[in-house]
Amino acid sequence: MTSNIERVTATPAALAFIGELRRHHGPVMFFQSGGCCDGSTPMCYAAGEFDLSDTDVYLGNLDGAPFYIGLEQFGYWEHTQLIIDVVDGNGGMFSLDNGTGRRFLTRSRLFTDEECCQLRTRVPGP
Repeated sequence: MTSNIERVTATPAALAFIGELRRHHGPVMFFQSGGCCDGSTPMCYAAGEFDLSDTDVYLGNLDGAPFYIGLEQFGYWEHTQLIIDVVDGNGGMFSLDNGTGRRFLTRSRLFTDEECCQLRTRVPGP
């Protein structure tokens, strides 16, 4: 059984902002922060400038930008769809959105029971 349910999506405003950052910095990637310095902020990096671990989980991509989350954080959020948006404010200290006057923000919604069943049968990976 294949599923078209996405674990991560983005609003049109976020997709437009990703395009701006890509034009300025080249290919980008995301990592969903699990706390520490920048709270639970989706961090945007130039592709290859964030070292992924063997336990990081690939959630999908946003207009070609791969999106990852740490395994422990995924355990908390595996039943939710992450919806990446953009709002006014300061970005994360190390994120490419810092200094632009805008920042990425993670919103979420719970998957339905049916969606959870479909996701369990899907093979993960980029």
